[in-house]
Amino acid sequence: MSYLPAAERYEKMKYNRCGKSGVLLPTLSLGLWHNFGGVDVFENGRKIIRHAFDKGITHIDLANNYGPPPGSAEENFGQILKKDFNNHLRDELIISSKAGYNMWPGPYGEWGSRKYLISSLDQSLQRMQLDYVDIFYSHRPDPLTPLEETMGALATVVQQGKALYVGLSNYKTEEAVKCFEILKKLGVPCLIHQPKYSMFDRWVEEDHLLDALEKYGVGCIPFSPLAQGLLTNKYLKGIPEGSRADKPHGFLKATDITEEKLSKINKLNEIAKERNQSLAEMALTWLLKDKRITSVLIGVSSIPQLDDNLACLENLNYSAGELEEIENVLR
Repeated sequence: MSYLPAAERYEKMKYNRCGKSGVLLPTLSLGLWHNFGGVDVFENGRKIIRHAFDKGITHIDLANNYGPPPGSAEENFGQILKKDFNNHLRDELIISSKAGYNMWPGPYGEWGSRKYLISSLDQSLQRMQLDYVDIFYSHRPDPLTPLEETMGALATVVQQGKALYVGLSNYKTEEAVKCFEILKKLGVPCLIHQPKYSMFDRWVEEDHLLDALEKYGVGCIPFSPLAQGLLTNKYLKGIPEGSRADKPHGFLKATDITEEKLSKINKLNEIAKERNQSLAEMALTWLLKDKRITSVLIGVSSIPQLDDNLACLENLNYSAGELEEIENVLR
């Protein structure tokens, strides 16, 4: 049976302007970093993406290396697009991809050279069976390539019609500001910045990134808002079997889950209960309380998990007392 999106899909989702652009992004966006690769169940990923769209999530975030194996998330997403989102539904989606991490052997397969970025986007478009992406990111700064070259490549793909907008990910504030200035001179302003940001990772505040984004009219979409699952009910009693921290090659290590961190997680969970939220819901709304945050990037492995995250939209407000209580725990 062919997919028919929910007629009421835009009724409950809130959309925020991305910086000073004309683009509106949903308050929550769906990232395909995990759970949508070649090692995962294709139909599960397909159901999640359809359900997300039914709930008003119009932004799907990818990168060339998402999988595993690298590239497979884009391939799977391309198949889902072809099966379920053909014709006019493509125009209701914001699709982003990135390049920066290792993708193929040899000296041109990673980082920020013009050669790599443009070749990578061509490959991404082929995998997703698309003529263009809405947003193309430089996924990480390259310490050996001049910013002018990397930003020039981003400007080129817009001029070629392969991307509508460009963004940065993982750039610290000082370097990001230099990029904004270069892109502005090239006539292709930076649309958005994607930093790692959560209750447990607050470099964004210490580095005054949000102040710089506001000054330059750039949107912000944090990734890893749940700290790789730490800010959920999954680890309240330790490390469950089969979780990310239980896997030997994941980004979240068992050594990251200390007694001190477990204590904080449990205290935060008690505050969330007082707000009638899950810990995950509270972690998402804690980011969204800052109006400079355009959207928060979520990653899910099931529809119930997606619905739990979406439930955060029902309670976005905080009292001064609640914020102070959370700060006391995090300190």
